[in-house]
Amino acid sequence: MLYWAVVFFVVAIIAGVFGFGGIASASAGIAQLLFVIFLALFVVAMVVRALKGRTP
Repeated sequence: MLYWAVVFFVVAIIAGVFGFGGIASASAGIAQLLFVIFLALFVVAMVVRALKGRTP
């Protein structure tokens, strides 16, 4: 998922350089959404790992 966030970010940068504001804005929004989802899943995975790792 982080890969797709980076891909959409790069598309947004390239579209912004060439002057396609609408495409750049949409791509940046998608990249932000994917990054937030990635962070949420990462935090959940770390919490589950921490709780599961403390069993005797």
